[in-house]
Amino acid sequence: MPEFFHLNCVTIHSPLSENVGGHCLLIKEGERLILVDTGIGLNDVQFPEERIGKELITLVGYVFDENQTATRQITKLGFKPEQVTDCIITHLDNDHIGGLADFPHARVHLSEEEMQNYTNGNPRYLTPPMAHGPRLHTYPGSADRWLGMEARKLDIPISTALYLVPLPGHTMGHCGVAIETAEGWLLYAGDAYYLREEFTNPLHPVHTLAAMRADDNILRMQSLEKIRTLMNTYPAMKVYSYHDGNEFQMEDVRWQIADIKSAI
Repeated sequence: MPEFFHLNCVTIHSPLSENVGGHCLLIKEGERLILVDTGIGLNDVQFPEERIGKELITLVGYVFDENQTATRQITKLGFKPEQVTDCIITHLDNDHIGGLADFPHARVHLSEEEMQNYTNGNPRYLTPPMAHGPRLHTYPGSADRWLGMEARKLDIPISTALYLVPLPGHTMGHCGVAIETAEGWLLYAGDAYYLREEFTNPLHPVHTLAAMRADDNILRMQSLEKIRTLMNTYPAMKVYSYHDGNEFQMEDVRWQIADIKSAI
């Protein structure tokens, strides 16, 4: 089975939570690296106002650190950025794809609807992250199912199963990523929810922000309910969102413990 590495590739100072990040997954099998979402890239750190804009930087609360980019973290792990052959993208918001240009030869996998949403002029999207002309592989609707949900098998030659799972609402083509691991299935939920408190605290102010940022809030709530049902039906399954720093810290601690054990 592949190895999995948890990378926090964004820092956000938000009044909603003191622990907001950008939880990316790095999958390694042999010499191949696969990155699930990319976080902020080197170009964003070096030219933030040109690529993101001062207004959005202030609104979101971005904090820029070159060492936090996926390419720098991959190097620190002892790998080469050139080993990244594929990037799986939940959606095309800038904080999820800013690092694409750091892996110019990688194939980029996303839903067909998300690419249509991008090319149709939705004002939420920024153009600089895609300006280098990445190699895109888009996936249309599918009759295949994963635990009762639509699943689009990713065309990546790897021994484990990888699926795009449509979870629209935040954007019209937003998808989660279902990943088979040695411990069972993992659902990387992207921005289908921001913080896990959305499932337990109906009064948390994150609900207002999530509704404001949704292309279609009704669809967003339906996707949230699908994840809630999945969690209740399969309580042992790991589910991560992109921005919940508490989820990331839990997995980061587990990884460090596993790393220590393997060294003994």
